[in-house]
Amino acid sequence: MPQIPPLPIHDAPLPYVERLQARTLDAIDLAVIHCTELPDLATARAYGERVLYASGTGNSGHFYIDRDGSVHQYVPLQRVAHHVRGYNPQSLGIELVNRGRYPHWLDSRHQAMHERYPPAQIKALIALLQQLQAELPQLRHIAGHDALDRSRETASDDPALQVQRKLDPGPRFPWPQVLEAVALTPYAPSADALSDR
Repeated sequence: MPQIPPLPIHDAPLPYVERLQARTLDAIDLAVIHCTELPDLATARAYGERVLYASGTGNSGHFYIDRDGSVHQYVPLQRVAHHVRGYNPQSLGIELVNRGRYPHWLDSRHQAMHERYPPAQIKALIALLQQLQAELPQLRHIAGHDALDRSRETASDDPALQVQRKLDPGPRFPWPQVLEAVALTPYAPSADALSDR
């Protein structure tokens, strides 16, 4: 059987990666799928570079996959990225460039996520997940951001309403196609874990 060449990954570390908590690769057992909920990769990069914490770090995934299927790594796997509440130390984050609810994230009138994921983007995601499975012996689970962060926030348009904080990757994400192609089990957090988020 011919060996599959490694997926080309553009290494583009965020300025603060050395300030992120270090970890061993065998700590990673969960892949979390996100969408950026932003218009393009450049905007996602700008958001990732923002310093939000006293530690001098911000929020980002490890990998970003653009609509054309190009893969960009912003955080090395040996560092804990801030991408999902409560699961960062054990997980890696993969962000798919997709508008999501942009720019009305918390507006109760704009919660639908209409943009489809292009075939090139999903093909690259599957290839990345397969490559990561080969590199990370403990990687066994996969989840969408929405499955792990069920918290609700006050709607930006009406303080009497609440909306789910995270909906990504959203209803357009092709879960059956991805799960058929990778040997990862959907992660099901306990009810207690969800109530803390």
